[in-house]
Amino acid sequence: MTLRKQLKSQVRARMAKTGERYTTALAHLTGDAPVAGWTLRGGTDPDAAGLYAMLSAGGFTGLSEALLFGIGGGIGAGYILWEFKHDNSRHVTLGFHNSWQYVGRRTTKVLDRLGVAGSWHRSAPRAAAEYLTSQLDAGNAVMLWPDRYHVGYWDLPSSLDGHGGHPVVAYAAAGSRVYLDDRNLAPLTVDRADLDRACARVTSWKNMSLVITDSGRPLHVSSAVREGLRDVVAHLSAASDSFSLPAWRKWSRMMTDTRAAKGWPQVFADGRGLDLALRSVREGVDGRIGITGGNLRPLFAEFLSQIGLGELAPRWLEIASMWHALGEMSSFADMGAQLAALYEAETSAVRELAAAVERW
Repeated sequence: MTLRKQLKSQVRARMAKTGERYTTALAHLTGDAPVAGWTLRGGTDPDAAGLYAMLSAGGFTGLSEALLFGIGGGIGAGYILWEFKHDNSRHVTLGFHNSWQYVGRRTTKVLDRLGVAGSWHRSAPRAAAEYLTSQLDAGNAVMLWPDRYHVGYWDLPSSLDGHGGHPVVAYAAAGSRVYLDDRNLAPLTVDRADLDRACARVTSWKNMSLVITDSGRPLHVSSAVREGLRDVVAHLSAASDSFSLPAWRKWSRMMTDTRAAKGWPQVFADGRGLDLALRSVREGVDGRIGITGGNLRPLFAEFLSQIGLGELAPRWLEIASMWHALGEMSSFADMGAQLAALYEAETSAVRELAAAVERW
């Protein structure tokens, strides 16, 4: 335990010095040797970055993380305040990408829109472990959804055991270790037993995996981009106050509502759990310190620039800055006002995007 704490401190110090992600800094400090045949590209969004790595390894060209992000429906919106009685904690879950509440759905959209074949697999723990071994032995990369606490390298507290995780790509094995691509730029390995346990932890998607069964060939990217753009507009124009832009408006009201059961003045009346909730907000919106890429508005701006709609990109970069500013706030009233401004800004920007898509 002491060694883990020392390593964590060294990783944090390197992050502060270099600006690297946790996984990248960890891999540099642990000194893993590179594995031939796999290119570590880094990335921002776990789903799009992982799929980009797999498709590139399969010989598909002309793609990028930002392009796949947009094809999958790009940005989303969503807010949930969780209250856990077992440790009296509160966590804020924010959805910043399309279909964020459905594990694997975005990846399916991208593959379907590009016309790329993939094989999904899900089974009991032993069969799932045997399947992973057989695929890695065959030289195939496998996308997995491990629980972040059990996979180990995020060094999370036990209170987050079973809270879920994002996709990673297993691309090679060496003895009892498995090489993972989790947007790291230096090799990262985990103990196979830890990985198997992590993949089996969350009931909703336990032991789920994906292998690309297609090989490199020309893709109809233009039609896929059009479908992705229409998806962005439709998704963010929906009326849902949980899974679309009205979620920001609802959250804004909850910051100062003294009567609603989920109003922050009610939830945090005893003062407990507020620091954790505010920290989870900051980690959720800020890609520099969070785990899943932050608010993802800069990546969406990059997508727009890549497809010829660069005139819209500055507006989304401005919105990204507004999200970063919100992550630094501690006053309920200030956060409420900023969220109301973000709702108006994003609603206006989506209208501009919808008009551009009609002309495009």
